Amino acid sequence: MKNLITDANLHKILEKIESSERLSFEDGVTLYNSDDILTVGRMANIVRERKNGNKVYYNINQHIDYSNICILHARCHFCAYARKNIREYGAFELNIEAFLEKAKYAQKNGCTEIHSVGGLHPALPLEYYLELLHRLKEMMPQVQLKFLTAVEIHHLARLAKLSVRETLFKLKEAGLDFIPGGGAEIFAEETRKRVCPGKLSGEGWLDVMRQAHQLGIRSNATMLYGHIETIEDRVDHLVRLRELQDETGGFMAFVPLAFHPANTRMSHLSEPTGLTILKNIAVSRLMLDNFDHIKAYWVMSGVKLAQIALSFGADDMHGTVTEEKITHAAGAETPNALSVKEIVRLVKETGRVPVERDTFYNDIVRENGIWHAKIA
Repeated sequence: MKNLITDANLHKILEKIESSERLSFEDGVTLYNSDDILTVGRMANIVRERKNGNKVYYNINQHIDYSNICILHARCHFCAYARKNIREYGAFELNIEAFLEKAKYAQKNGCTEIHSVGGLHPALPLEYYLELLHRLKEMMPQVQLKFLTAVEIHHLARLAKLSVRETLFKLKEAGLDFIPGGGAEIFAEETRKRVCPGKLSGEGWLDVMRQAHQLGIRSNATMLYGHIETIEDRVDHLVRLRELQDETGGFMAFVPLAFHPANTRMSHLSEPTGLTILKNIAVSRLMLDNFDHIKAYWVMSGVKLAQIALSFGADDMHGTVTEEKITHAAGAETPNALSVKEIVRLVKETGRVPVERDTFYNDIVRENGIWHAKIA
């Protein structure tokens, strides 16, 4: 492989990868600055196959957003989804019965996970979320509930006048299984203040996740890239995630999120190119040595690039989704959902082996219309 490297700066990084040595901040900057995308991808693939062999994971999941009303509707400049109140065009909020009605899809279609996030609603009390989680668990005890970003949980704690830990404990008791990784955006504070002023800080996001992990609640992590952040901002973000993972071991997967500018206050920016998307996936795989999984989130990257990403460090195609709204509000032209048949075909075309998983990456076994997780 050394003979194929066109960027001499990558030789020492390859030696570190081959000896399973941790990469430094400077190494991350070097990787991002390199034009030798094929070598960066090949190195990421070494790590990807070391950790997950030839497997590509996916799950059968349903996305149900409970509301898009958000107190930060005018502050998150990258968001095309949020609304000020229920009177604004496009605003919605689901009462518990309406949410449960939508969730019947998960029951009928063998979903193993329901994913739900929303805005920072100014009025919905903590009791709404607790009752919703409790009733969903009663209705479908086997389905894993992946609810509420760290930013939403911090907001709920403030509304309820409780600590974050108390709020997390109540949510867990009600049925919360897992926390999605959204709201991380970019941790670098000066950049964060420019793209989402007033939002929970990067340190605040990390602290909510730290406390969740301490309570035994696992989560994912994300990074929004391709807007005004610098390469150094990206590497800083990855290093801080890696440090928290060293501390808690609570992250399951990392999800690099490509910025979509349409209909946002940052619509003057161009969306990330294909090479930028592939490089972010590859560098993430190389820097996050203590993360088991990197997702190629097809909703944001596009289906075709997600396929290629499976050779650039990614080992997970996310899931069937059913109805994604947030990225599509910002102009995404990807499908709203993929069938299992489509995901399996996409994976097999790459020469990889598709493996259905649950939220915790246990293999799913289906027999006669009944499914169960095969605990490793």
